[in-house]
Amino acid sequence: MDASGVYVRERGMLRRVSDIVLKPVVASSSSSSSCRRTNPLVLRKEHFVFTYNAEGSLRYSSKSLFDIALLFVAGNVHHVDSLVGFPDQIGVRLFAAAAENRVFLKPDVSPKALRLFGDAYGDMVLESLCLRNRFPLLSERMADIKTFHSLKRLDLFGCRLGDDHEIFQHLTSASLASCLIQLFIGGNGLSDVGLQRLTAPVRMMRKGLDCLECLDVSHNPISERALRYLKCLPKLEKLDASSTGMKFGSRLKSNMWELLGLIYSENALDDFDHSGCKTQGWAEQVVNQWETNGAQLPKLKKLDESKISVLRFFGRQKFVREVLNAVPLCHERDATAEEEQQRLHFYKPPAGSTIGGTSSDRTFWNATGKRKQPSEKCSDHLTNSPPFKRASSSVLTADDMDLLDLY
Repeated sequence: MDASGVYVRERGMLRRVSDIVLKPVVASSSSSSSCRRTNPLVLRKEHFVFTYNAEGSLRYSSKSLFDIALLFVAGNVHHVDSLVGFPDQIGVRLFAAAAENRVFLKPDVSPKALRLFGDAYGDMVLESLCLRNRFPLLSERMADIKTFHSLKRLDLFGCRLGDDHEIFQHLTSASLASCLIQLFIGGNGLSDVGLQRLTAPVRMMRKGLDCLECLDVSHNPISERALRYLKCLPKLEKLDASSTGMKFGSRLKSNMWELLGLIYSENALDDFDHSGCKTQGWAEQVVNQWETNGAQLPKLKKLDESKISVLRFFGRQKFVREVLNAVPLCHERDATAEEEQQRLHFYKPPAGSTIGGTSSDRTFWNATGKRKQPSEKCSDHLTNSPPFKRASSSVLTADDMDLLDLY
């Protein structure tokens, strides 16, 4: 069609301003289906609303031009350059239309479409993401999850990350640095080496996790040595180290206070209750679509022989079957077992309050709340307030240099 032409619809007939009438297309079923893809003038069923009147007769009315245009853009959203500047009211309707058309289930289209909405609408697309014990979903949708750059809360508990997972680079990316507040990475088999790799960009290049306030590393085989890797987090206020290699005692309290400025909490902190982290945002239904579609992976449709041979060679079918049937890494415990397990919750006390974390801390506070002058032996050991996160002046180890080379 001529791009400079202007068309007018009058009395059911569509004509061009130059008085050239477009005749209806009469063709076979094969040619008609071809015209539906290339000719926008062909009437489509989704452009009409079908209803029944009081007598039971079928009636139909055309949708508004806005709805037809919205439907067209939703089906071709991967060709849109930018949505920046479009009102939120249009953005949410366009996102819902794209989700209804199952655009976000297409691996070749979904990442670009999600990035398009994320750049324009930020945390409205997805503010909080909960993938707790949903390892298959994380594995299958890694490219899509990396497009969420405005997450404030991310729950990856029991996702089998290990010590070297590709999600680590996304967690410390510049896009998440100014928004991620709560991070749950417990029950992932994370050791001291894994925590070192996770915080390497923060410690070496001073980027990533700038606003992180709440961190859960529970049910991981980490020791007290790993606390030094958390010194680079400037706003860390709450830490869950339950069921780790750390042993509760005065030494742990002292190290936690000296390195991170945190004290032990006698009561469980509500921030580490799983009910506080849920998937919230426009993409909530999209995440549910991913999980529902992933549960249907064993029912693979028929493939040609070449694809079947490739799947068998790389063991893809066996991998998917094992992943879907796998038991979560961290099993749910009953209430009795949870009470028996030592809970290690730490938090940063309010500014100006007295510190009651350890006996050594209390000796430097008098009854009026003012701190006594420490002795010369302890002058370098404790300070008047929790030590602020300072730049590391220690010499980089060989492991740190190897990690630095990766970047």
